[in-house]
Amino acid sequence: MIDQIRANKLPSNMMQFAAKGALQVSADENIEILVHLARHNKVFGDLARITLAGWDEKASLAAASDPKTAREVLDYFIAPENLRPKLLPALLENPSVPDSQIEKVAVSVSNDAIATMLQSKRVRASRAVLQSLRSNPYLKGEEAKAVAELLTPARGAASAAVQENGGTTSVAPESQPDAPSAQESASASANEPAEIEEGEVPDAAVADYLAQNASEIAAEKDKAFHPVGGVVDLLGADYFPVVESKEVAAPSAQAPSAAGAAAKPAAKVQAKAPPPGQRDNTLQKINRLDVKGRIQLALKGNKEERSILIRDGTKVVALAVLEAPKITDGEVEKFALQKNVLEAVLRQIPLKRRFMKNYIVVRNLVSNPRTPLDLGLGLMKHLLVQDLKNLSANKEIAETVRKLALKMYKQKIDAANKK
Repeated sequence: MIDQIRANKLPSNMMQFAAKGALQVSADENIEILVHLARHNKVFGDLARITLAGWDEKASLAAASDPKTAREVLDYFIAPENLRPKLLPALLENPSVPDSQIEKVAVSVSNDAIATMLQSKRVRASRAVLQSLRSNPYLKGEEAKAVAELLTPARGAASAAVQENGGTTSVAPESQPDAPSAQESASASANEPAEIEEGEVPDAAVADYLAQNASEIAAEKDKAFHPVGGVVDLLGADYFPVVESKEVAAPSAQAPSAAGAAAKPAAKVQAKAPPPGQRDNTLQKINRLDVKGRIQLALKGNKEERSILIRDGTKVVALAVLEAPKITDGEVEKFALQKNVLEAVLRQIPLKRRFMKNYIVVRNLVSNPRTPLDLGLGLMKHLLVQDLKNLSANKEIAETVRKLALKMYKQKIDAANKK
C-alpha cells in the first residue's frame, strides 16, 4: 500500500482515508503512510500531521523504539516540531536515530524534555549532545549544573592529554573556566557607558544571569550587535545619519585586496566614542558594546533599548531582555507578534507565567507566522471563538494552524448552540 501511495496511484477518496489513518493495514504501515503524506503530499499533508499528532500512543511508542522502523518515520518523530514528550525516551535509546538528530532536539526542547534527556545514558555519554543541550535557552539551575559536570571530565582529560604531549595547559580554550573572572567583570564594567549604570536593577541579578550563561557568553564574546532583519529594517534609514567618508569612497579605484583592507578601519568608525559634547543615539551606543555590555543594558536599560536588543542576533542577549524587571506587558505583547526576532525568544515567552496570564500575548504568539508550529498548536486551545475565526482566515500563518483553528471554531460554535 505504501508503494502505491508513493506513486500516487490511489484515488482521492482513498488518499483521504490514508491521511485519516483509516486504511486496513498494520499499525507500522499506517504510521509510515501518514509520515509520507505529512512530508510529501501538499493536498493531504496537513490532515496527516493532525492525525499523527493524536495517533495511538502505544503504537507510536512501539515504532519509536524499534530499530527496524523506517528512517523517515524516526526522523519525523524526533523533529522538534513533531516531538511527543512520551516518545522521547524511546527515541533517545533507539540506535537507528542518529546523534545529529538528537543534537537538533537538544537545542530547543522544553524543561520537561531536558530532564528526560539528562536521564538517558546515550545523552550523558555524548559530548556533542551535551554541548547542544548547554546552548538550550530553557536550561537553568540544577540541570545546567548537571550538564556542566558531565562536560567537565572531558575537559580535564583533554587538558591532561596536552600536558602529556609536552604542550602548555593554557593553549586549550576549553581548559579555561566558563565563568567570567572578577578581573574580567571589573574590566568590562570600566569600559561600559555610564548609561548602563542607571536603573534600579540590582547588580546581583545581572551577575546571576552572567554566571548562568557564562559558557555561551564566552563563546559569543566577540560577536558584534547584528539585529535580526538588518539595521534599516530595525530603525529606518533616517534614524541616524549615514557617514560618507573618503575612506569608504576611495577603494573603488583600487585593487580588491586594498579595498578589503580599507573597509576594516571604516567599519570601526561607528564603534568609537562620539566627539566631546555630542551624544550617541541608542543604536550607536549599543554598537559600541560587547556581549556582556549588551546583556547589562538589556537588564537595566529603558524601553527603547529593550525594543532594539530583543532583535539581537546573539541569543543570550535577546533572552536577557525578557528577564528585565522593568519589562512591561505591552512590550511583551509587541515582541510576541514580531516576525524579526529569534525563534528562541518566541519559545521563551510562554515559559514566563506572568506573560501567559496576558491573553493578548497568547493570541499574538499564535498569530505570529514565525512562531514554531508545535508552540502555536499548543496555545490555540486558549483562544476565544472570535479569535479562532480570525485565525482560520489568516493567510500569513501555516495552513495546519488555519485548518485546526477552523475546526476548533466550529466545535465551540456547535457546543454553544447545544446549550
